[in-house]
Amino acid sequence: MPDITATKKIFDFEIKENKKHIPIIALTANALQGDKEKYIDAGMDDYISKPIQIEELKKVLEKFVNTAKIRSL
Repeated sequence: MPDITATKKIFDFEIKENKKHIPIIALTANALQGDKEKYIDAGMDDYISKPIQIEELKKVLEKFVNTAKIRSL
């Protein structure tokens, strides 16, 4: 299940150090109905289940980085 402790530590660091938010994307084998919502509710920005599908990975990454870099994957 989601590691809320690690997510909270990242958020706390960003606030304390006045840093820009670092997107947190869960990568997990937990792929049952409702699992994605649990990760999002834990504070993660998105979710990818294993096995990784390249198109899904690109789609999620495009939300957070320059799309020109992803197209070369």
